Amino acid sequence: MGGKSQTTTNKTVYGSTKTSNPFVVSKTNNNGTKSKFAKGSAFGTINDFVNSNIGNLLDEYLNPSLNSTTNQALLNNFKNSLNSNAQQTLENDIISPLVDRNMVRSSQATNMYNNLSNNLTNNLANYTNELLANSQNNTANMLSNLMNEYMRGVSTVMANQGQSLNTSAGNATRTSKTTSNPSILDYIKSALDAANTVNSFLNRG
Repeated sequence: MGGKSQTTTNKTVYGSTKTSNPFVVSKTNNNGTKSKFAKGSAFGTINDFVNSNIGNLLDEYLNPSLNSTTNQALLNNFKNSLNSNAQQTLENDIISPLVDRNMVRSSQATNMYNNLSNNLTNNLANYTNELLANSQNNTANMLSNLMNEYMRGVSTVMANQGQSLNTSAGNATRTSKTTSNPSILDYIKSALDAANTVNSFLNRG
């Protein structure tokens, strides 16, 4: 009883490790692990896009409009394709063969173009109505696809961080230090020595 006790302190220093794949770079040291997307990587690009545009995309979902970036792109693409294909079909497959055979007058050709224009206008109007009606579903599908890829990127970061941490832990150095703690008797002896020193000083007078 009253003997000295011992305290053992263990210290682990993680090895500095850099772990990377085509999408993520992770660095681990004794201060922790930091990760970032590789510059120009697919997941990094998706991550930046979603973080920058999620507010606009949600607004587009909640408030469908033909003026949205997505709908304008779809509308312009349909319009350009419709006009180009229809006019080429009319000229190459109908008007030109008839003209070559002297079977159509210029006034008739003009009427054909006018009819084509009316048909194109009607087709475009119908597509516009369908586009607006389906806008919310289209936006929802786009959001779903984006968020799926976004979360795949997050999972890739977490997996790479785990690999970096495991590698660093495997390279870690571990040290132990044992120190002796004074016993109660040591404290009493120190107190008595101090008291004797005081008494000796007082007795000199």
